[in-house]
Amino acid sequence: MRWLTIATAVIFLAGCQSAYYGAMEKVGIHKRDILVDRVDDARDAQADAQEEFKSALERLDEMLQIDGGELEAEYKALNDDYEASVAAAERVYDRIEAIDDVAQDLFDEWRDELEEYSNDSLRRQSERSLRDTERRYSALLQSMERAAATMDPVLEKLQDNVLYLKHNLNAAAVDAIRGEYRSLQADVAALIKEMEAAIAESDAFIQAMQEGQ
Repeated sequence: MRWLTIATAVIFLAGCQSAYYGAMEKVGIHKRDILVDRVDDARDAQADAQEEFKSALERLDEMLQIDGGELEAEYKALNDDYEASVAAAERVYDRIEAIDDVAQDLFDEWRDELEEYSNDSLRRQSERSLRDTERRYSALLQSMERAAATMDPVLEKLQDNVLYLKHNLNAAAVDAIRGEYRSLQADVAALIKEMEAAIAESDAFIQAMQEGQ
């Protein structure tokens, strides 16, 4: 019966999505507008994630400079930064999924409506525009997914450091993770580079969509 439960959930979600699109179209907001809005949200989520990861790295650096009694407070702050980084990463993944949902719905609708043209010239122009938009979107999605993937090794290393410090909160433990810092620093630098590229790709996509190209 599990397949029936899954199928029912899919149908229900599809119905909710259709109702959402219908309600938005009644107030003049179409799938194209929703896609642009979601790309904008994802861009902001990526920028936020950059800051959270940088903050966690800076906190770990501060902790490595401590020699003595402030370790407990710094550990708690580091743990808070790690949890904020996890939440930021989840938001990025959620935004990417939301973008792809509406993008695929937009492209499906666009393809269906190509069959409704009676003017072959206009249909061909619309078809070219669809292909161009799909290419731009594919590049955007790849850039976002590539940037998102760089978050995973950073989160893994942050988690390892936080867990180790949780159970070994002393100067020796700090020394033990000191060697991990440079590796983490390199991962964060790679993350920031990919995030910046994805943000630039988002800006270009939004501009192209707003210009109707």
